[in-house]
Amino acid sequence: MNKSKNNHDQASSNHSPVLTQYFSQFAHATSMWTGHPLAFLLAVAVVIVWAATGPLFGYSDTWQLVINTGTTIVTFLMVFLIQNTQNRDTMAIQLKLSELVLAMKGAENKFAAIEDLTDDELKALHDECRVRAEMTLSHLEKRAKPPPNNRKSRPAAERAKTSARSS
Repeated sequence: MNKSKNNHDQASSNHSPVLTQYFSQFAHATSMWTGHPLAFLLAVAVVIVWAATGPLFGYSDTWQLVINTGTTIVTFLMVFLIQNTQNRDTMAIQLKLSELVLAMKGAENKFAAIEDLTDDELKALHDECRVRAEMTLSHLEKRAKPPPNNRKSRPAAERAKTSARSS
């Protein structure tokens, strides 16, 4: 196991499973709600109301501070919610892909847990896969080329057949 994986495991064990479960549920519910078109329309409505009240407050510094502070706080909090959702989604995708790799006959099981590799190990594996892909492409291109022979090509044979019928 690599160093970053050990650090992640230690960090995960430092907090309460109940807190993690509640945060996960909250993050999931919030991401579902904020991803809804009504949430976007609500945000647009807030901006329109804020802009419409500009003349009422004389476009003061306080009026500008309200929107700046509000958007900064929302952005700051959303970063953590988005990261949580992305981590969960990435793990789910990795697990599904791992299951497919493990279930495939002839697949290399080393790919089932590649998300735990270091950057250097990932690069080496990528280079190895690139070489294999290039070899496969070269084999496919060789198959696609018809073998050279002295027989007439199919279009030439068809033309000869057509000219023989017409005469």
